[in-house]
Amino acid sequence: MPVPLIQQIRVGAYILGQKLKGQARYPLVLMLEPLFRCNLACPGCGKIDYEDDILNRRLSVAECLQAVDECGAPVVSIPGGEPLLHKEIDRIVAGIVARKKFVYLCTNGLLLEKKLDLFTPSPYLTFSVHLDGLEAEHDRAVDQPGTFKRAVAAIRAAKAKGFRVNVNCTLFNHTTAEQAADFFDFAMSDLNVEGITVSPGFAYERAPDQEHFLGRTRTKNLFRDIFRLGQRRMSRWRFSQSTLFMDFLAGNQAYRCTPWGNPTRNVFGWQKPCYLLGEGYARSFRELMDETNWESYGTGNYEKCADCMVHCGYEPTAVTDTVSRPLAALSVFLKGIRTEGPMAPEIPLDRQRPAEYVFENLVERLSREAKAGAEAQSDAA
Repeated sequence: MPVPLIQQIRVGAYILGQKLKGQARYPLVLMLEPLFRCNLACPGCGKIDYEDDILNRRLSVAECLQAVDECGAPVVSIPGGEPLLHKEIDRIVAGIVARKKFVYLCTNGLLLEKKLDLFTPSPYLTFSVHLDGLEAEHDRAVDQPGTFKRAVAAIRAAKAKGFRVNVNCTLFNHTTAEQAADFFDFAMSDLNVEGITVSPGFAYERAPDQEHFLGRTRTKNLFRDIFRLGQRRMSRWRFSQSTLFMDFLAGNQAYRCTPWGNPTRNVFGWQKPCYLLGEGYARSFRELMDETNWESYGTGNYEKCADCMVHCGYEPTAVTDTVSRPLAALSVFLKGIRTEGPMAPEIPLDRQRPAEYVFENLVERLSREAKAGAEAQSDAA
């Protein structure tokens, strides 16, 4: 089962509880980034282009667990950077599992086999290994030969020790439907992972490669082609995402993103407005929720969001819709994802505000403040 039944029940109960409380905005998944440092430099990534003093920073175990408690989301995703570079990642994971939160530790797999003994198999822990296709496609995406083989070996080792393993796949415009379908077959039949998390790549403004990101129309057509190829194989494909999110990727649902659904805590603080865009930071989760101008972001509202269909923004929308309209979700599940006919209306972009490029000045200011704070603490000591 791609998502444990206990997790489905817990998340569903959590959403119903929030609705009964009259909460309009609430988190579903905490994106906890304990560091930005990575042992790869993928050309489509905009997460690691920082100075060394920032890449060398880490959230402490206490800071991580405080973020988990402060946020209250039932699921915690630990991306990065590469989380396994954190020397206390085992203590962070153990603390979250002890709180009965569902942890998805995202990793490129290069250190996973070496560090498996630090962890204990649990229904609350899933290793989410990043694979962007079969060997040729993946090694090209991460710009380093041999990574696919090492990641696959780590997946097999983790499965052999009883761990839950998911693969996280990002699709770019050079990926064909046939390549994606073959990769899904491999992940299910050969690796036998619990599930696949799949999403189109987000056009990070600082990513070295800006040529291979998918627009919304190309994304929808690609996923329709994939699902059309997989009509005889879909029963073997297990996705770690809601049926309605997959239906959205195929252009059959008119969703707007829920940026507060997956709030991000990293070395700078609580990131505004979402995991993909860093345009400000709050000092607390409550400040993030209460003081972020949410209406100024999202497709149709902001130029940077125009082509986004990424799961960290739209999966919370789809999950909430699933709880609100279970029969609609069941219908898609039983009938399959529609790959022909008209698509749901697209969000108009004529009123979106232009992109603001604030990242450089923001990071420079935060770095100065952090350095001044560290020097003050050192002087006091």
